[in-house]
Amino acid sequence: MKPFVRTTGRVGVLDRPDVDTDQIIPKQFLKRIERTGWADGLFFDWRKDPDFELNNPAFAGAKILLAGRNFGCGSSREHAPWALQESGYEVIVASSFADIFVSNCVKVGLVPIALAPDEVRRLMDLVDLENGSEMTVDLEQQTITAGGEAIAFPFDPFQRNRLLNGLDDIGLTLRHEAEIAAFETAHPGRVDTLALA
Repeated sequence: MKPFVRTTGRVGVLDRPDVDTDQIIPKQFLKRIERTGWADGLFFDWRKDPDFELNNPAFAGAKILLAGRNFGCGSSREHAPWALQESGYEVIVASSFADIFVSNCVKVGLVPIALAPDEVRRLMDLVDLENGSEMTVDLEQQTITAGGEAIAFPFDPFQRNRLLNGLDDIGLTLRHEAEIAAFETAHPGRVDTLALA
């Protein structure tokens, strides 16, 4: 997994509450287990509406998504963070998230930041809906910089460490490779599995 320290990029605004994982990536796309090829399904049903917020050309190429409360609710769907990430998003900012969605994001390197509702609103109000706007998200400093001011955000220390160091579940396990090898040496298997090869 690629480490995330900071990013500066264009911002998209999806000011809707309760955006569930079936809207993020609809069920008809869940026929594969590969982690690529999901971008075309992102917000598939909503994108058909010309007035859908993220169809705004000012949001094209956005790396940061400002969203409403309870983003990522619904079923546990790893495909939702995959689709967001493959579409270019590196950071999602909302006033609240579904817990399983946060876990699924962190596991793939997508940064979910929860801010107070008034702070999310303040960031949304700074976005130029005609020409687009940029913001900087710094996970190391735990700040979002927009319009010349920095807003601090809280972040779980364990998840922050994972993201800063690019540690997915396998990466976390491999940090203990020496201890695992020592344990296996000290505890030989009861069955010689090499004999089965």
